[in-house]
Amino acid sequence: MSEPRYSVARYLSIDSTESPTISVDGDLVFCSDTTGTPQVWSLDAPDTYPSRRTAHDERISFVSASPTHPEVIFGMDEGSNEHDQLFRYDLRDGTEIPLTDNPSSIHLWGDWSPDGDEFAFTANRRQPDTFDVYVQGRDDSEATLVHEGEGGFLSIETWGEPGIVLSKAHASFDYDLFLLDPETDDHRRLSDDTETRYGNVRFGPEGELYCVTNYDSDTADIARIDLGDGTHETILAGGDWNVEGFALHGETGNVVWSRNVDGYSEIHTGRLADGEIEALAEPNLPEGVAYDLTFGPDGERCALSLSRSDDPRSVFVFDPETGESERWTNPGTLGIPKESLLEPETIRYETFDGREIPAYWTLPENASPGETPVIVDIHGGPEHQRKPWFYPTKQYFLQQGYAIFEPNVRGSSGYGTEYTHLDDVEKRMDSVGDIESAVEWLHDHEAVDSDRIVAYGRSYGGFMVLAAITEYPDLWAAAVDFVGIADFQTFLENTGEWRRSHRAQEYGSLDDPELLERISPIHKADRISCPLFIQHGANDPRVPVGEAEQIAEKVRERGVPVETCIFEDEGHHTTSRENLIEEFERISDFLDEHV
Repeated sequence: MSEPRYSVARYLSIDSTESPTISVDGDLVFCSDTTGTPQVWSLDAPDTYPSRRTAHDERISFVSASPTHPEVIFGMDEGSNEHDQLFRYDLRDGTEIPLTDNPSSIHLWGDWSPDGDEFAFTANRRQPDTFDVYVQGRDDSEATLVHEGEGGFLSIETWGEPGIVLSKAHASFDYDLFLLDPETDDHRRLSDDTETRYGNVRFGPEGELYCVTNYDSDTADIARIDLGDGTHETILAGGDWNVEGFALHGETGNVVWSRNVDGYSEIHTGRLADGEIEALAEPNLPEGVAYDLTFGPDGERCALSLSRSDDPRSVFVFDPETGESERWTNPGTLGIPKESLLEPETIRYETFDGREIPAYWTLPENASPGETPVIVDIHGGPEHQRKPWFYPTKQYFLQQGYAIFEPNVRGSSGYGTEYTHLDDVEKRMDSVGDIESAVEWLHDHEAVDSDRIVAYGRSYGGFMVLAAITEYPDLWAAAVDFVGIADFQTFLENTGEWRRSHRAQEYGSLDDPELLERISPIHKADRISCPLFIQHGANDPRVPVGEAEQIAEKVRERGVPVETCIFEDEGHHTTSRENLIEEFERISDFLDEHV
């Protein structure tokens, strides 16, 4: 490829600001990776220089402002191992106090109590495969176990006057909700046996419960749940698209929600009135992808993160009454002209069974007919969704002359519940068939060099890469596998104990070894003929590093070029900018050599 104008390090050094939360003093607190790892920062007004609040080498995973005190709680792990510990930070005097000290356990942030004097979280301290509920005073050094889970993944959705709402995940789209009294451990189920997903659960002004759910619907709606009998009532339907984000301020009844329309976010505001949502002003926000909708303590301002293909994640604050918005953070693009950052085209291609598969297609500038190499970038999950957000390595590879094809194959979220189930268990390889059809679409495109197509993906997308180069070995010039699953048998045996039953609902269980063998690329590694780059983190609790090691050994034995990049201080995600730069410099060199 031609010499790039901007290095991959330049693109990866572009900052991101996200996870906004508004303090009782009105300050915006957020996470930014300006120093190379996400840390806590704050602003007291837009268009001013932010104050850096933490100075750790390890990443900060979240930050949450107290509803009543000028302080926040944040989480931090070690070596990206996802074993978060919790810390309280005083925004006025900068005091930082450790709240937990149990590095062998995972602490999942829950919520502040309504008066802000306590907080709740779940953790697998008692046994590795089970999360329990803990409550701790803001000044206390120890937490109180208030509810023992019954195995698996348990998280806290919200804490209001009626109690704590718990979410028990059986699978990615199968949750149960419970209402817990933290004083007595009395708890009752609010959901029924219907396979349902819940999110953004919040208490309303009268103590009623609202959430985003696909209960009795193919797409996700805003619903009210009766705390007496668990009855679900839809109060705002998403229509053909999912309601995705939802924020509710319990005292004022102000609400903000987003619809996911082909990956782009439509933002709306309203207020609860007589059990319905009355529309307020539409916020004047740029088109893009919105995340992390959250109200300030008084409900008069809402913050969110927003990203576009040509704009990194930035925080906007707006008034739900008037719709007037202000951009509070502007990470910039390190001098790289915004006009050089390319937007994708949304396309649909026909797959093997006649179904239309949505995808994003981006051509580099001045693409030459028949000479353009392509990276087929497959998302993870498998129920995640690729969206048109800012993606620095994508823009780097576009600059190098690669086209980028990003399919949302069957199993992706964002297109209805039925679509997410099209790749379950025995239908696993149908999603890989969607990748073959994507390459057929590329072969028909006049710009594409069909001999220079790269399979590229992370996590479940890494599995898809390995499956694609074993099922359809003749299609690929090279492949890049990030933290991918090579053998579902060893993956399920070695993944975090709390995840095993949850993942078995998606991929099949250890009780069905024939199925696991059939869908595992490791058993067809002798078909791999293209050069392979494998990246992994030694601390990965989700997809253990043994998955990378065993597929690398199999491919190397056959004499096929294989390069590994394993970081001892990383986990499922590469979180250090220094490591990211090394990783993608090596990937860029690998693709230059083989593509």
